[in-house]
Amino acid sequence: MTTDNKLSLLRQAMAKENIDCFIVFSADPHMSEYLPAEWQERTWLSGFTGSAGFVVVTADEAALWTDGRYFVQAPAELEGSGIKLMKDGVEGTPHYMDWIISALPEGGTVAVNALATSNTSWTALEQKLAPKNIRVIDRPLLKEIWTARVTDQTKNPVFVHPVERAGRSVSQKLQDIRQKMREMDASVHIISSLDDVAWTLNLRGSDVEANPVFLGYIVLTKNDAVLFVDTEKLQPEAVKQLEEAGVEIKAYDSFFAYLKEINDHKILISANSNQSIFEALQAQNNIIKAPVPGNLMKAQKNETELEGFRTVMQRDGVTMVKFLYWLTQNAGKEPMTEYSIGRKLLELRKEGKNFVGESFGSIVGYGGNGAIVHYSAKEQGSKEVTDNGSILVDSGGQYLEGTTDITRTLALGAVTDEFRRDCTLVLKGMIQLSMVKFPRGTRGVQLDAFARMALWKEGKDYAHGTGHGVGSFMNVHEGPQNIRKDMNDQELLPGMVVSNEPGFYLENEYGIRHENLVAVREWKKTDSGVFYEFETLTVCPFDRKVLDLDLLTPQEKEWLNNYHSWCREKLEKDLEGGVREWFLEQVKPL
Repeated sequence: MTTDNKLSLLRQAMAKENIDCFIVFSADPHMSEYLPAEWQERTWLSGFTGSAGFVVVTADEAALWTDGRYFVQAPAELEGSGIKLMKDGVEGTPHYMDWIISALPEGGTVAVNALATSNTSWTALEQKLAPKNIRVIDRPLLKEIWTARVTDQTKNPVFVHPVERAGRSVSQKLQDIRQKMREMDASVHIISSLDDVAWTLNLRGSDVEANPVFLGYIVLTKNDAVLFVDTEKLQPEAVKQLEEAGVEIKAYDSFFAYLKEINDHKILISANSNQSIFEALQAQNNIIKAPVPGNLMKAQKNETELEGFRTVMQRDGVTMVKFLYWLTQNAGKEPMTEYSIGRKLLELRKEGKNFVGESFGSIVGYGGNGAIVHYSAKEQGSKEVTDNGSILVDSGGQYLEGTTDITRTLALGAVTDEFRRDCTLVLKGMIQLSMVKFPRGTRGVQLDAFARMALWKEGKDYAHGTGHGVGSFMNVHEGPQNIRKDMNDQELLPGMVVSNEPGFYLENEYGIRHENLVAVREWKKTDSGVFYEFETLTVCPFDRKVLDLDLLTPQEKEWLNNYHSWCREKLEKDLEGGVREWFLEQVKPL
């Protein structure tokens, strides 16, 4: 079916139930960023494949809201669909709720699938639409329209993430979470986000592509813990670990029936949990809406986890050097496309010890495709790559010890002076953020300008965040911390791992991004208090052919020389032959 056909069927269903507006959020029952195939409703309806965005459909119009990462990609994917692009955050773009209010009559009805709608979104809709007496109801209309939806029947194993890699046992984590429950006077705690479920129980799986998680919920009380999961997926070692930690195992499909039996409790639950959970609970319980305590615990990596990061960064760095050598030496000499380059990188990563899979689908953007921030090259139709111009490669790996995420921008041949200038401005921002020292209590928004300042001085910017949290053999995008323009009250704390990835994008010309992962650590105590700094984790040289060295300050050159010297120390012994010779040229002092 075409998007037009799908919209027509949806509108027929809306008319049948007197629904004036239907919202298709990009979510599953666990509010995941990356979705199991059966929950990719927005992609199915609209054809837009980005990881962020939602569609609003009325009887006469349809519109997709998404952010600056997809302002180039979305128009191409929406072309001919009848769905209008709304550039979220751009002046003149209406908020989707205001758009709904202007489109709907007094006393109208808005429908969503409550299983794929957070309580935060549901509550905001109800409050915003109330003055016009517009109702919000739960109607999963796409359930019947998307008849070819395939439910994954595979039994991906759920396996143990041993304490030797996790750093803390399941019992210790449950004890810490229960302490937070006591402090908040909560008698029951519900955990629905998949990475929090996996982290709490020191388990991993593969139910979601690139994320080592499994479908599950946890209900925790002062004395009991219950995991709702497909029991056939649990490996014997996982069952044993759960039993030893006092965790009862129940069928995944019994979760909502179990909730309805909970009465007269104070229930701690994140407002980002799906609305169906709240509807099953709230009539007979007192709801405490607050972030999942384990979420912040997970974000602050312990020393065991940090050592895991350091280990896999070195291992991944060896792979990246081999890849960069292959790419720069063979572009223009043998046939290759953006897609085949991504496959080559995956093949090389598979040679690494304890490699499990990619941490996200590799972004390989050649020339103008580099300006598509989250570009995904398809096997059919991806651009041929030659020894001319630039290429952006953003990729990462999941290893048993940790997760990697790295971006390098390369010159494969002749590039313009303007490109080299922009590339250097972006690197200056990355270096400045790498060097920053900041007092305890600092938020990511307060550091974001360090990464943008060199670009801002020339009237340039990028429409994405500078840094996101990264999990430990866990989701590559992790909260609650970040570094971006948006306000986020979460302070940066020791042990937090974040990306440092400023960029610049010239539509249809080139894309530039430099990315390392960094960890927050204590720098020193002064009369002004405790100060922190970033420990750089990623080990891989930058391409000096893309740089205008005259634009770097002496301090920035010193940082780059020290970084490349460190890369040599970490990687040289694991390289040989032509790769080693090439690498030593890349890490020579400027």
